[in-house]
Amino acid sequence: MSRLHSFPPVADTCATVLILGSMPGKESLRQNLYYGHPHNAFWKIMGELVGAHPGLPYAQRLAILKSSGIALWDVLASCEREGSLDADIRAETANDFAAFFARHPHITKVCFNGSKAEQSFRKFVLDRQALPPLKFQRLPSTSPAHAGMRHEEKLKVWRQAIGPRI
Repeated sequence: MSRLHSFPPVADTCATVLILGSMPGKESLRQNLYYGHPHNAFWKIMGELVGAHPGLPYAQRLAILKSSGIALWDVLASCEREGSLDADIRAETANDFAAFFARHPHITKVCFNGSKAEQSFRKFVLDRQALPPLKFQRLPSTSPAHAGMRHEEKLKVWRQAIGPRI
């Protein structure tokens, strides 16, 4: 089983919301970009919320997120996993959130992109790292593996959590 490593955070010092995934999937790792699977709804949702549409160049999408006060990262720094399913993640190591929040003091809300991100954060980060006061909210996963909710329903929950930011 191979050891996988997540990407660096996408954030600037003015960020107020942090969106956390668990660990990039196989296709995202291959492409070296967040939410790279063409059927993942993340960029479609971000397009509708802040204008970071999937058709835009990746660097432009990231710039739009940052200018909208949104930071993006993963809970896990590394793990072992075959394939892309969160259920197959083993031997997790968390990212250094104490250092991250020290560099990004305006973040007050953390939104988890799915239940695995929230579970991993609560297990490996909360109460293990010194964190500022934060609000937490789990959002429906944008992963194509979690297709049990219609896009419109996911978008409504994401909009309520993130809010219109443009």
